[in-house]
Amino acid sequence: MVPHPREELFSVLVVDDHPLLREAIAARLAQMGAGTVHEAATVAEARARASATGPCDLAILDLGLPDGSGIELVTELRNHGWPRIVVLASSDDPYAVRSAFQAGAQAYLLKSASPMVVTDGVRRVLEGGVYADPSVAPVLATGTRVPGTDNTPRELSAREVEVLQLVADGQSNKEIGEELSLSALTVKSHLSRIGRKLGTGDRAQMVALAMRAGVIR
Repeated sequence: MVPHPREELFSVLVVDDHPLLREAIAARLAQMGAGTVHEAATVAEARARASATGPCDLAILDLGLPDGSGIELVTELRNHGWPRIVVLASSDDPYAVRSAFQAGAQAYLLKSASPMVVTDGVRRVLEGGVYADPSVAPVLATGTRVPGTDNTPRELSAREVEVLQLVADGQSNKEIGEELSLSALTVKSHLSRIGRKLGTGDRAQMVALAMRAGVIR
């Protein structure tokens, strides 16, 4: 596998209590261009590694760690400046999925996922996006109310949700317009309205807010 140019020589912390799984993940990340892969088996080890290395480009962690909460670890890493966190979990429990995104994770992947799905999820996060394993997408695809910057729910129209989903899929305004039979200017207008409702004009932040609220997958 040839590393993607934007993914070469990134640093990663992998946290999981199963040595073989950590080794497999590390090998996959090396194929994707990881320059440094740190490993930890527990919350305590992860905290020690994080303190020693400072924020890496990416953290991949399990929620079911033997000595503490993986969700709390996600929150801690985000609060300490870690920019990208991928959760790799055994459970597709709706509470766990939503809690992970609310804590600040950019992706939720299942350990039962194929290597290609894991690679796609990691790649999406490295490129600044968000990702949910296809198996947990139905958990997130409910409701159309998203909290604004003042935590007041804002109602998104069905069309705005469609546009935002295509943004999450990595499509440009032109591609979205072609998909929905709209002009690029109309797509831009939809994104402006979405931005006002969500309190941000940044495409990645709009997607992250909508995904964490369960509006899009």
